[in-house]
Amino acid sequence: MELAKQIIEGNRTALGLGITLLESTLPEHVKQAQDLITVCLPYSGKSIRIGVTGVPGVGKSTFIESFGKLLTSQGKKVAVLAIDPTSERTHGSILGDKSRMHELAADENAFIRPSPSSGTLGGVANKTRESIILCEAAGFEIILIETVGVGQSETTVSYLVDFFLLLMLSGAGDELQGIKRGIMELADALAISKADGDNITNAKNAALAYTRALHLFPAMENGWTPQVSTCSALENIGVLEIFETINNFDTQMISSGWKNENRKNQNNYWLHHLVKEELGSKKYNLFLAEGKLKLLEKELIKGISIYQLLSKL
Repeated sequence: MELAKQIIEGNRTALGLGITLLESTLPEHVKQAQDLITVCLPYSGKSIRIGVTGVPGVGKSTFIESFGKLLTSQGKKVAVLAIDPTSERTHGSILGDKSRMHELAADENAFIRPSPSSGTLGGVANKTRESIILCEAAGFEIILIETVGVGQSETTVSYLVDFFLLLMLSGAGDELQGIKRGIMELADALAISKADGDNITNAKNAALAYTRALHLFPAMENGWTPQVSTCSALENIGVLEIFETINNFDTQMISSGWKNENRKNQNNYWLHHLVKEELGSKKYNLFLAEGKLKLLEKELIKGISIYQLLSKL
């Protein structure tokens, strides 16, 4: 498959075409996209996948541009999958993230792809998972997923990423009102953004309040203690420290075996999700009762794509 070959060689134009193919709903494109994933899958899995979320206006795009430029300055290849909300009325999407990250977009070591959420809940697009596989196959070492920023429902991204960064604002009333238990429990780090100028004291106070609040939450399964910090993407303050936190997390999770275990659990989640979506709840429950899904989970560990497994059902 020529497109897959070009993606694996690191051709960014081919990568963009591949993601467009994934997002197409035309029947002939769906089959081609599944074949593309199957070919690229063995070349994927070697990156750090980072989810970046937060309420609209928190500065996700500004942070990602500053963060991405820091990474590319260190010679790293960075892919940004930015999800834009889709209008319920017009079914259109502005897809303006690329224009908001114009410096990073021009960087030869970066790839930015805005995608419409197309009504998908959880702050991610329908084909984000498959897009990650293509980006990794193209040689990108760090994948950043910028979510829609819709709030509490934005938990699906945790089934896609290794590290989950939650950006928060300070000075918007009682900081603890911003805590939504569902999403806070998933965050591996929390950063109070826009900590510059007159807002530095507010940001530090907010960080203290969140640190105290996190102690009330149960310990994370992976043994990690969520970190709270302040940052200013405009002033480039605290951005390097966040990257150091992510590196420490990745090292710890690899050495403990959690990274592989977590990705295995994520693959199982998407297997179950796709079986239910493609075949319906009735068939899904039947396969579950018969133990077929357990057998497919074992096949998944061998590196077989979910689509190849679905074709067996």
